[in-house]
Amino acid sequence: QRLKAAVHYTVACLCQEVEEDKEVQFSKQSVAAISEITFRQCGVFFGFCRHAKRTTVNTEDVKLLARRSNSLLKYITQKSEELASNNMEQKEKKKKKSSAAKGERTPGEQEAAVTENEDSNMA
Repeated sequence: QRLKAAVHYTVACLCQEVEEDKEVQFSKQSVAAISEITFRQCGVFFGFCRHAKRTTVNTEDVKLLARRSNSLLKYITQKSEELASNNMEQKEKKKKKSSAAKGERTPGEQEAAVTENEDSNMA
């Protein structure tokens, strides 16, 4: 029940954002219908994962379930790639920060130091 209420609340918030952005109105009944469909679809996702003997829904599961709608599949794939790219950037930033804190040089800095050293040896 609490999960269903949370889904309904989230759908209502999203509908409100769409209303402001697209200048349309959603009736309470349409918000409730979208919430119900969303909740049922989540049940399908969970059943799909249970069938695969897993407890986590991942992006590949969502892509597989969305394959019937080319536009939806394309959108999900695009967003998934954007998230993966952002995650890689975040990891790189953390890596640079931790290596800088330890006093280590990044590969680019090491190469610059070697080049500087070679230049001073030639002079």
